[in-house]
Amino acid sequence: MGKSSNSALVILAFFAIYVIWGSTYLLNKIAVMELPPFMLASCRFTTAGLLIFALARSMGISLKITKRQLWNTIIAGILFLSFGNGVVVWALRYVDSGFAALEISAQPLIILLLMRFLQGKKIQPMSLVGVALGIIGIYLLVSQKQIIAQESSIVGMIMIFFCMLSWAYSSLFVSKADLPTNYFVNTGYQMFTAGIILALMSLGFGEEWISPLDWSGKVQLSMVLLIVFGSIVAFTSFNYLLKAVSPEKVATSTYVNPIVALLLGWYFLDEQITLQSVMAAAILLTGVYFINTKKTLAIFERFKR
Repeated sequence: MGKSSNSALVILAFFAIYVIWGSTYLLNKIAVMELPPFMLASCRFTTAGLLIFALARSMGISLKITKRQLWNTIIAGILFLSFGNGVVVWALRYVDSGFAALEISAQPLIILLLMRFLQGKKIQPMSLVGVALGIIGIYLLVSQKQIIAQESSIVGMIMIFFCMLSWAYSSLFVSKADLPTNYFVNTGYQMFTAGIILALMSLGFGEEWISPLDWSGKVQLSMVLLIVFGSIVAFTSFNYLLKAVSPEKVATSTYVNPIVALLLGWYFLDEQITLQSVMAAAILLTGVYFINTKKTLAIFERFKR
């Protein structure tokens, strides 16, 4: 009975990190077409952070952390979420959700290169193959004429690239930083403080805040799904899987998320899937497979949002 129960939990957890995380691109795209991007991201992460705090307290988990840990969670929250996610939400106004997911699937490539240039880590031969394939895949993805011709699409691509740099640098930072040992507390502080920073960014850019009562039904639903499932359920599932199965199996979400995002964007938003996009996806994800060696998985897993 115990084994059957655990197997069911593992299956549900994989569904969460495969489908729910893959669907966040669609949900953000739906919401950002109606709401200001930084306001949207602020509402999501501030609310999710508060809910995580409430959940932690209900489980008897202390929220006490040191000043250094607080400062480090603020830095990580800014790099991962305030800039890394908030600007991606902004970029979704100009690029398709499936395209953004494919570009972001190159995250392990950026992490590997930063490890080489900032830490002097040697790149393994198989990872070098992955780097080459990743570069080819990215080139095929961003060089499509029908995408470049879209208004402000190039700006969106460039900003997503800088978000990837932010995520990659933050992944190296958190691998050595003094952070709360409990992942609920750690994530709660990162999300809450990132939400506050995003609110300040929203005010600084002069965004008009819109009452949730004035949001359309589909945006209200998208926000609930992003907060409850995208920010809390999927993250909890991810951490559960890290203990229940091997890291290599958990890392397969890197390959599945962009495919889910592409299909959902095509089905619900009529986003175009070109032959070149399919080729780029195949080459890029093959590169990511080669990059995800055991030596890079340890850092990569801590980087997942």
